[in-house]
Amino acid sequence: MPENNKVKITQIKSSIGRLPGHRRTVAALGLKKIGSSKVHTLTPSIRGMINQVGYLLKVEDV
Repeated sequence: MPENNKVKITQIKSSIGRLPGHRRTVAALGLKKIGSSKVHTLTPSIRGMINQVGYLLKVEDV
């Protein structure tokens, strides 16, 4: 896997009223509120988190 495999993850929907596990996943990605963004290296664990709560996120390559 190349080292420059990074993604920018932005929360576009609220986690209020979602399953508790999905809320914890969004928090584990470092997102706190709508519009907040984080840059992560795309590892299998991050990819799985994105797959779980992808309906709340916007994902872009960096």
